[in-house]
Amino acid sequence: LDLTQDALREKGREVDTAGFDAAMAEQKAKARAAWAGTGEAADQAVWFDIAEEKGTTDFLGYDTERAEGQIAALVSEGARVGHAAAGASIQIVLNQTPFYAESGGQVGDSGTLKTETGRVRVTDTKKVAGLFVHMAVVEEGEIKAGQAAQLEVNHARRSAIRANHSATHLLHEALRGALGDHVAQRGSLNAEDRLRFDFSHTKALSAEELEQVEREVNAYIRQNAPVETRIMAPDDARALGAQALFGEKYGDEVRVVSMGQAEGSGKGADGRTYSIELCGGTHVRRTGDIGVFVALGDSASSAGVRRIEALTGAAAFDYLSGQAARLGQVASDLKARPEDVGERVKALMDERRALANEVAQLRRELAMSGGAGQGGGAEAREVGGVKLIAQVLAGVQGKDLPPLIDEMKARLGSGAVLLIADTGGKVAVAAGVTDDLTDRISAVEMVRAAVAELGGKGGGGRPDMAQGGGTSMDGAEAAIAAATGVIEGVMTS
Repeated sequence: LDLTQDALREKGREVDTAGFDAAMAEQKAKARAAWAGTGEAADQAVWFDIAEEKGTTDFLGYDTERAEGQIAALVSEGARVGHAAAGASIQIVLNQTPFYAESGGQVGDSGTLKTETGRVRVTDTKKVAGLFVHMAVVEEGEIKAGQAAQLEVNHARRSAIRANHSATHLLHEALRGALGDHVAQRGSLNAEDRLRFDFSHTKALSAEELEQVEREVNAYIRQNAPVETRIMAPDDARALGAQALFGEKYGDEVRVVSMGQAEGSGKGADGRTYSIELCGGTHVRRTGDIGVFVALGDSASSAGVRRIEALTGAAAFDYLSGQAARLGQVASDLKARPEDVGERVKALMDERRALANEVAQLRRELAMSGGAGQGGGAEAREVGGVKLIAQVLAGVQGKDLPPLIDEMKARLGSGAVLLIADTGGKVAVAAGVTDDLTDRISAVEMVRAAVAELGGKGGGGRPDMAQGGGTSMDGAEAAIAAATGVIEGVMTS
């Protein structure tokens, strides 16, 4: 208003201040109504009142982690209070703060606040109606509204958070290089212990693509290039090629964060900046401050959106150390060198597969010979003019039954087979019918009749081969009789 009045005064004109005041009052009423109707704190109009009375919070945290401020307001259980004593949980608003408030995927800062009369532990910082709200617990003495305060951000935690945030920018660009320019951010989390990045892409990354992305991010970390921040108009930032990040709101001025010099990455070695993005978060001074980047893998977040989770710095080092220790233990157990573990495991898997096949073949041979039977016999009998083998087996797995049935069907030439196996606590049932009889006899109907006597339900498959399951072997003889009844019913009708 002052600037407008000055400009018009030179032209001999005046501002309609009454109209301006009326319009401002109307706008504030609309803003208050909009605020009161949104968000988790929709019933806490207290924040709007504080912002209107005290103004919004000035953020100092881009340049410092320590600062002085004045306590503008204290809020407890949705209401303003004048003071808070030791043990109280309190929300603190100051005129200025170095504490970053949760925004754009970056979590809020924690740290300490001290006044002449008390000490406070800040556990989190959130942004409400332009205010930086410090979630805190009074640890010593008491604090009062209006007091001057010494503020200090938890340096180690902030450092880990900004390393993850800066790595997210490098990750975004690496994904664009590996997968294509269609990649765009669809959400993120930059915490002290990990980062999470959601991006538009329709399929899972291959192991080679993930390795390429991880390798490229680490290459730019090793550059130890400076991370630069500039304030400019949004149009100028877009002309520079800056990427806008999902979920951010931009005003008349934006912060443009640049890092890395493109080289040897398919981007050309022409000295161009590798990553340029609009971002209001905090970042490392140089890419080398990130330390190391480890991608833990990608997964589906939602339709058309993939998610990568990753670690940096000390968390990445601890993860890699743990992986190395586990590899060392496996190598020791296998009596092999760590670099030979892969080949040794493959050899063991091949050996296990061969033994499993040999055991399965022995089980089938034992069952075919009748040695594994517990009743029912392995010899064919005639039911309604159809040869039937009905057998109860032990020591045979459900997956072994279909091959056994195929062998028995081949031996019969024409006929039906019913096998019931005790698999250790459960019952597996399978039936087969030779092709010449499937127009009259259904293996599915045989299985369904059998499992009904074994405490099971249903069963399914094809007319020539079907399987089902039960819970008790007590009804094995009744199950054979039921399946036999199915054959008799269709062959004598």
